[in-house]
Amino acid sequence: MQLTLLKCKLHRACVTHAELEYEGSCAIDEDLMREAGIREYEQLHIYNIANGERFTTYAIRAEAGSRIISINGAAAHKAQPGQRIIICCYAQMSEEQAARFQPTLVYLDEHNFISGTSHRIPAQAA
Repeated sequence: MQLTLLKCKLHRACVTHAELEYEGSCAIDEDLMREAGIREYEQLHIYNIANGERFTTYAIRAEAGSRIISINGAAAHKAQPGQRIIICCYAQMSEEQAARFQPTLVYLDEHNFISGTSHRIPAQAA
């Protein structure tokens, strides 16, 4: 059996650009992609914290150190500069791989600087 698990995420990234006329995708600072383990052209699931929009696109590189998170093409209707989003990638793996796997979680501040990293989401308490 194959399971689909969270591979990595950029949590609370701040959208810096929304480029409607760009051909598509989400441009992400190359340093942030490397830290999270996101590959260029990898499928992304993006969740807009401000308005609840959820959409799928793919990653492209933005200049390293730029802190750019640009939502491009038709998706630019779903996220605007200044809004906070969660960018996730998922991976399929066997049950044996899943038993050993830990996702890469990268937490960002309002300027897209890394405020922390983890490999585990704490249990939600009542």
